[in-house]
Amino acid sequence: MAGALEGVRVVDMTRVVAGPLCAQTLGDLGAEVVKVERRGDGDDLRALGPPFVAGSEDSTYFVSLNRNKRSLSLDFARPEGAAILRRMVARADVLLENFRPGTLARYGLDWPSLRAVNPRLVYCSISGFGQTGPYADRSGYDFVAQAMSGLMEVTGEPDGAPGGGPQRVGVPVADMFTGQAAAIAVLAALRHAERTGEGQHVEVSLFETMTALLQHPMSAWLNAGHLVRRSGNDSHVAVPYGVFAGSDARMVIGVLNDREFVRLAAALGHPEWAEDERFRRNRDRAANRDLLLGMIREVLATRPRAEWLERLRAAKITSGPINTPADIEHDPHIRARGMIVEVPHRGTAGRVRVLASPMRLSATPVGYRRGIPAPGEHTEEVLAEFAGMSEAEIAAAREAGIV
Repeated sequence: MAGALEGVRVVDMTRVVAGPLCAQTLGDLGAEVVKVERRGDGDDLRALGPPFVAGSEDSTYFVSLNRNKRSLSLDFARPEGAAILRRMVARADVLLENFRPGTLARYGLDWPSLRAVNPRLVYCSISGFGQTGPYADRSGYDFVAQAMSGLMEVTGEPDGAPGGGPQRVGVPVADMFTGQAAAIAVLAALRHAERTGEGQHVEVSLFETMTALLQHPMSAWLNAGHLVRRSGNDSHVAVPYGVFAGSDARMVIGVLNDREFVRLAAALGHPEWAEDERFRRNRDRAANRDLLLGMIREVLATRPRAEWLERLRAAKITSGPINTPADIEHDPHIRARGMIVEVPHRGTAGRVRVLASPMRLSATPVGYRRGIPAPGEHTEEVLAEFAGMSEAEIAAAREAGIV
């Protein structure tokens, strides 16, 4: 089946995480994506390891974000290279870039310049802090966005607790959320271009995306003057809601209302807890949090995790194991849903396993048409197809070191 974005051409000038994830998402949905890489080693993420894929110079990080793309090696800093890119843009629908604001203007590859080449173009700029404002010229990494947005201030154990202090999230959520936000914005702009013939400049930043993620803490502050503080793995409001340990391994248990607490107390063999004035309502449980959690932990420590999870599921209590990547690989639900797929790669095995897209579309399903490209692997075919260059023009560009 054809993907929803079949026929959409994307010129992807991004590197590292946020931009490549956006491009991969569009590619998964059927768009034809060309990854423009610098001559030589290509995207910096290729070398960001270990670990690396056996028999190649590609990091496992890189292969997780770069399927469904063709690779073009191009020196667009030279006038001849910039001219080639403009020829590609004339036939493209989308251009993605994540350079520091103002960089591409030096080569005539900024939004005003390329809009003149293709008025229907959707030009998406991904940056640390946006194209304008006092921070616009700063470089921005995921770690900085997590810190400056306030995410780290509400993540981690409370001050004074063992290991207390601000904590970054274990995966680059600023990059990942920004990449997905960019993909959504591009889709909206494509819809507008389809209806009106008018392209537009889309911009998404790590800082603003992460700030927008803090809806609850910021609303509490802006509307009630309430400062949400770090609470580790426990909920700010619901009790019990956190990490617990069986006799052999950890799990999470979440109770959001008093009815669920009645069922939890029964499943733990202590139905009398639900009648105790100290625990009957959530506000009572919150007031006696440490006492109740200590009682629950004492009971849970008497049996293996698997036994408790079976009991909790039978009682319709939201719960689950804390999994490792090895657990995920063999998880029956992950396997049944096809969340691990194989795509071609130049390494020793000829293929790599990557996580599938979480999107499920019944009429236009996500596809895995292309594997992970080598740097410049598709240069000649891309120049012919996207830029309309002849064999002689391509040979001359290669001879001149432009591609």
